Amino acid sequence: MAKDKDSFAPLTTTAAQSTEQITKQTQGAMENYFGWLHRTMATLPWSNTNLNRVLLSNATQNVTTAFAFMHKLSQARSFQEVVKIQTEFMQMQMTSFNEQAKILGEIYAKAAEDAVKAPFGARE
Repeated sequence: MAKDKDSFAPLTTTAAQSTEQITKQTQGAMENYFGWLHRTMATLPWSNTNLNRVLLSNATQNVTTAFAFMHKLSQARSFQEVVKIQTEFMQMQMTSFNEQAKILGEIYAKAAEDAVKAPFGARE
């Protein structure tokens, strides 16, 4: 039995090193993406608005959460752990999605309300 565990040691070490390397590469790509996203959003006409800040915050939160999920998943030692991590992640994402949709809905409703008021307010 101990001999079987020893035969998997090099494979486990290689997998851990590969995971570490992929994690570093992914983190670098994520940093590049956020830099690009911030530069791009700054050039848009609504760059200095609450909508822009909320969209950037949501994007940052979503990608960071996905990255943390992948890292946690790479540390799983059994199929049961994978299922548990996946279930927790999906529950967190659904809650986050609902909160983000609510906030964006409020922003859009306020913008629509302001757009309707402006033309009528100008006529008076």
